Amino acid sequence: MKSYLLGIDIGTSACKVAVFDKEGKVLAAANGDYPVYYPQEGWAEQNPEEWWSAVCRATKETVQKAGIDPAEIAGVGIDGQSWSAIALDKEGKVLTNTPIWMDTRAQEICERLNKKIGEDKIFEVAGNSLQPSYTTAKIIWYKENLPEVYEKIDKILQSNSFIAFKLTGAITQDMSQGYGLHCFDMKKGCWDEEMCRHLGIPMEFLPEICECDHVVGSVTAKAAAECGLAEGTPVVAGGLDAACGTLGAGVIHPGETQEQGGQAGGMSICIDEYKADPRLILGYHVIPGKWLLQGGTTGGGGVMRWFEREFADYERMMKEQTGASSLNQLNEIAEKINPGSDGVVFLPYMSGERSPIWNPYAKGVFYGLDFAKTKGHMVRACMEGVALSLRHNLEVAEAAGANAEVLRAMGGSANSLLWTQIKSDITGKPIVVPASDTATTLGAALLAGVGVGLYKDYDEAVSITVKETRRHEPNPENKEVYDKTYETYLELYKSLAHMMTK
Repeated sequence: MKSYLLGIDIGTSACKVAVFDKEGKVLAAANGDYPVYYPQEGWAEQNPEEWWSAVCRATKETVQKAGIDPAEIAGVGIDGQSWSAIALDKEGKVLTNTPIWMDTRAQEICERLNKKIGEDKIFEVAGNSLQPSYTTAKIIWYKENLPEVYEKIDKILQSNSFIAFKLTGAITQDMSQGYGLHCFDMKKGCWDEEMCRHLGIPMEFLPEICECDHVVGSVTAKAAAECGLAEGTPVVAGGLDAACGTLGAGVIHPGETQEQGGQAGGMSICIDEYKADPRLILGYHVIPGKWLLQGGTTGGGGVMRWFEREFADYERMMKEQTGASSLNQLNEIAEKINPGSDGVVFLPYMSGERSPIWNPYAKGVFYGLDFAKTKGHMVRACMEGVALSLRHNLEVAEAAGANAEVLRAMGGSANSLLWTQIKSDITGKPIVVPASDTATTLGAALLAGVGVGLYKDYDEAVSITVKETRRHEPNPENKEVYDKTYETYLELYKSLAHMMTK
């Protein structure tokens, strides 16, 4: 019996591909890099064809490293970054680069539509406020700024559905990515034709919606030749990366919460009834019949990658001598600094900010520097700033009626014991770290496993594959310090918001 599963993750800086056995053990994994283009301020875009090329390279490498026959793979699951607007023509050709989740070029379009249609009316249908990061306004932006592209559009796809298309030829829209479009009825899980007309989005642009574990097709001969999979391998629709990571972290029941530590930060609380708040993000879970109330921030693990790139020349030099990674060295100097960073506070708004402040013009800020402060203070303040943004989102979610008891951490940040403990101390929540460092690709693979019948349901899939490696409990003394830091954090943005405009 075929017992292996392949998970594909379309991230912001790279794709990740992994092969798992039925118990969730990673046989092999590989990455494929691609760039983000920043042609103008507020723009952030990628070429979907570069995603596909990277997927092909990484898939071939993964299968080869795993030492298995591709025909032994029972199914393929795909997850991807949110809020793409991939424009395809009738021949399936990509017409232009897609703006990605960090892109805020359509701010003025959002302001106009909110005024014309009414913010409340849009929110009532979509369960989300209309912001430039989402897919909706990007489609309108094509119409107004790239008419030669717009007139050729046959379908608008999301990141995972584009890879599913390249693998199978099927045009799909999974349930969990529906939240990117404000003509998606969040209560019913279907397109709202009236809101499509109000927004000016043609219904024919929108693929038919399917469940995330639905088998949409099988790997074609052409795709098999390009990526190294076996022709005929089943492929499921897949879903949003945060939702698949939530599944891969073992969050499938109401109240369970995933803490995101990838390029972006945030959290996803599993709920079984509709609860929306305009300051947060609401979408369907990849698990049928569940929603995720999410907080999505721009300043996650990417903050440390930025700091390392710009300020860690010494640590990179020492890495050549000692072999210790530059990020681990930064972690060590941050660990020597007191909780609260001796008054240094960091606002992690490195690409504008999403929830809960929704300000595309927000900027990163270091506050509290003086001659006594060191690089270690700045590193720790970066970690604390990301954790403070997590607390901000959790508190807004609690006000909306969604309480998180325990956080289940995933993403690269979860590998840092210090950073994970800081998040526990600042939020006051216990944090569990699951065994897999590949929670997102595991979640995608589990969708395929349920979709092809390798697991009878998600309870079985999670019980077999997701294990706990460590647990962090909040330190009450540190929490007391951080409560004061949090007050400063909130007051800083409140005081500076009038400057953070276009």
